[in-house]
Amino acid sequence: MRRQQLIDLHPQPADMAQLVSEGMASDPRRLPAWLLYDAEGSRLFEAIGEQPEYGLTRIETALLEARSPELAAALGPGVLVEFGAGNARKVGPLLTALRPAAYVALDISGNHLDAACRALQERHPSVPVLGICCDYTRLEELPPHPLLNGQRLLGFYPGGSLGNFDPPEARLLLRQFARLLGRDGRLLIGIDQPKAVDRLEAAYDDRAGISAAFALNLLRRLNRDLAGDFDPAAFRYRARWQPDRSRIEMALVSRRPQQVRLAGRTWMFAEGEPLITEYSYKYTAAAFLQLAGEAGWHGTARWSDPAGDLSLHLLRQADSEAAPDRR
Repeated sequence: MRRQQLIDLHPQPADMAQLVSEGMASDPRRLPAWLLYDAEGSRLFEAIGEQPEYGLTRIETALLEARSPELAAALGPGVLVEFGAGNARKVGPLLTALRPAAYVALDISGNHLDAACRALQERHPSVPVLGICCDYTRLEELPPHPLLNGQRLLGFYPGGSLGNFDPPEARLLLRQFARLLGRDGRLLIGIDQPKAVDRLEAAYDDRAGISAAFALNLLRRLNRDLAGDFDPAAFRYRARWQPDRSRIEMALVSRRPQQVRLAGRTWMFAEGEPLITEYSYKYTAAAFLQLAGEAGWHGTARWSDPAGDLSLHLLRQADSEAAPDRR
């Protein structure tokens, strides 16, 4: 019997148009990072993780595989909720070790999510799988569903994705996760840590040009979904480390003065003007725990790879009655 299910809460075109217009009117221009993840964008993002310059996916996957029994024991029983699930491949070791009451995957790309959930359900037939297509950054509450009724919720947010948000936005997102997961919930989150500048910039601007293609695909999506007339050839991709902000800035830079029609409006670009596609902030363990504490979370455990490139942090809400884990 097929147990995998999908709930579609994808933002409507009118909502997208408003968000895009707000981003285009900002200084510098910056669009929501989730717009990168249509079907083609999701495919390209997976390809980025396979490039030799981008080690984060391999490092985190290896860490999850090696430590899954410890992670499962620290999380405890409940429903596992993954934010930004993508291809849902990293969660496999956790599902095997944890054997949760159910697995709930949240992601913005509906077709990609459906395929990922189907594949995951086949690999883990004993775990009910539910996909929710949504912008999880704007989700006020999890939709009512029998799989969620009365269950303790365990959040999973791998991939260093919190780095895509400015620190104030990241605090708000962590607070939102707290509301979605409830007072007794837990959050297992992956945090990409600072490293050598040449490694960072190469990871986000690989020799094969996959990262550039990923960013430029955003313009094609805007043309398709919001009646835009961007010429992708009129923009070049740029990824650079900003040490004062501890972040990589990824942008499409206008090659010449030009005007663009998008969502019923005309926008002017100067030569050299950037359109920010995303940021990727890097946090030391101490800096992240400070940020999490400001959002109402308390760190109870941490796991890292030998080189210290990435951390997995287990968090509980600071006002929870549960005693902290002293390991």
